[in-house]
Amino acid sequence: MIDTLLTVTPAAREKIDGVRSFNDFADAVLRVRVAGREGPRFLYEIALEDPRERADGDLAVDLDGITVVMDPRSAADLSGATIDLDPAVTGGGLRIDNPNEGWRDPLARRVQEVLDRQINPGVGSHGGMVTLVDVKDGTAYMRFGGGCQGCAAVDVTLKQGVETAVRGAVPEIGAIVDVTDHQAGENPYYQHGH
Repeated sequence: MIDTLLTVTPAAREKIDGVRSFNDFADAVLRVRVAGREGPRFLYEIALEDPRERADGDLAVDLDGITVVMDPRSAADLSGATIDLDPAVTGGGLRIDNPNEGWRDPLARRVQEVLDRQINPGVGSHGGMVTLVDVKDGTAYMRFGGGCQGCAAVDVTLKQGVETAVRGAVPEIGAIVDVTDHQAGENPYYQHGH
């Protein structure tokens, strides 16, 4: 049932009502969309919009005076989620607590566990991180970030660290592909000479 799809906390409701009132737009609807993934986590878009902007096929649910609108694909990923106030955002922003985040694929879950327990604590000491982007057909696709992005030692980290640890723990992984744009690194641990 769509009206049990989402929950809006009282704190989030107060923030939404305050923004609608401040903008003199009392009938604004809340658009929520799963825009993609960053590793095991969803990336969300949350915005107030004119109710006339609804697209054909959009799903809408009235949650005690707030209409929440989403596309059908996002609805499947948002089932059981809670929209809450994020106290970490100055002025208060909204966040989504979603039980559907994480990897559904058991192989991806096992690779993620290796990254969380073995890899990221080590590369984190250099300001780096490794994110699992996807697992398909026995290949794990990973992105290196922070100090690992643009680092001269990333090939060593990948070949001797990440590949060894992942293949040792998850032998079903036949290949690991680095999908990082290393040229875009803003703060690599090792800076290339100019």
